[in-house]
Parts: sequence; structure tokens; C-alpha cells
Amino acid sequence: MNCIIIDDEAMARAIVKQLCSKIPELDVIEEFDNAISAIKFLNQNTIDVIFLDIHMPGFSGVDFVQTLKDPPKIVLTTSDTDFAIAAYEYESIVDYLVKPITQERFEKCIDKISSIPDQKPQQQIASGQSNGEEEDIYINIDRRLIKLKLNDILVIEAKGDYIDVKTEKEDYRVHTTLKKIKEKLPDKTFLQIHRSYIINFTKIIDIEDNSVLIAKNVVPISRSNRPELMRRLNLI
Repeated sequence: MNCIIIDDEAMARAIVKQLCSKIPELDVIEEFDNAISAIKFLNQNTIDVIFLDIHMPGFSGVDFVQTLKDPPKIVLTTSDTDFAIAAYEYESIVDYLVKPITQERFEKCIDKISSIPDQKPQQQIASGQSNGEEEDIYINIDRRLIKLKLNDILVIEAKGDYIDVKTEKEDYRVHTTLKKIKEKLPDKTFLQIHRSYIINFTKIIDIEDNSVLIAKNVVPISRSNRPELMRRLNLI
């Protein structure tokens, strides 16, 4: 299994690399001290496992996981025991190793990874269709399914337990989360640029340092998501 290590501390990376070296089926391809560099690497390379620290300055491990459209198996490495339950909200996170990591615990983790099938289940959009190239999406409003053309969607904003879907003609309030709607959108046109916003980046009219203009909507860009937006727009 090919793997990478992401941790801002050199010593922590060295420890995980040493643990990996004692497992014949593990091959450490690369290591990174920040998540942004890892994202660029993953855009051009396919790997099986990521050993990921949670707490990193500027762009946390959780932020990193949320940016991955089709993530490999992820093992969190951290000294923060309070995060264990929340970590399993993400299907791609298969285990949680608390530092200092023992060889015995690490080997159990690898056994668990090896037992998980590589094939990922297809994400289902509301209409029951399963590929990311569909032109339409269905949203559920007051028990009614409303079909929207993906190209008409401009901005999606999180509002507590709801999201506001803003289109060229009208806006819709849907009882769901930004995370769930993100899974149903094709990444060739949609991107989360802030913890509260997903945009159709083909509709951008103007870009300022910390925001984009889409129709009449001024949408903030978080510092952590700006590099990916620039990459998608071929501005890097």
C-alpha cells in the first residue's frame, strides 16, 4: 500500500515513517509538513493511505479531509483524544491513533485498513442517479422534490440546519447540510471556498483578495480555500 504522511512536526513524521518501515506492505511515497502541498501532490498522484495530523497551523487535518472529493483511507494521528468520536463523521477516516503511537497499536491499524475493501460506494444524488456528470439535481422542500439544473446554481450557503441554494431565477431553503449537498455536486464546476459557502466557480464575475462576485452575491473566500480556487481557475 502506498501512503503519505502529513504532519507539521518533523519528529512526528519521522516516528510514523519508522512505524511504517516495520510493515512490509507499506511504502511511504512522500511526507509533507502542510496540507496544501499534500493536496497538490494528490491532484497528480494516487495513493492508498494518508497518515494525517489533525492540528496543523493555517489548514487543519479536518479542513484537509473536507477538501478531498474522492479520498483514500485516512488515519488520523494526534494527541487530542477528545476528537475521536467526531472524526468518524467522515467515511474516509478509518482509524484514529493517539500519540505516542505504539508499534502494537499501529499494526492493529494496518490490519484494519487491509480488511477494508478498496472499492468506494457510489454517491447517490437525490434523484437516485449516481454519476457526477448529471445536469440536474433534486432538492427536497416541504416533502416536494424540485429539479434544478446544475448550471443554474450560483451559490450555496449554510444556514444552521439548512442551506440556501441561490439560482439565477430564485432561492431555495433546504433542510440539509453543506457537507451532504457537496457530495452530490460535480467538482468540475463546484467548489467550497469557505466553511459556509459552495460556489459554481464558472459563474465568477470578479475576484477580490478575500471574496468573489457571482451575479449579485459577494461570497467570502477563506484563506485555506483560496489556493484551490486559484488552481481551479488556472491562476497558479
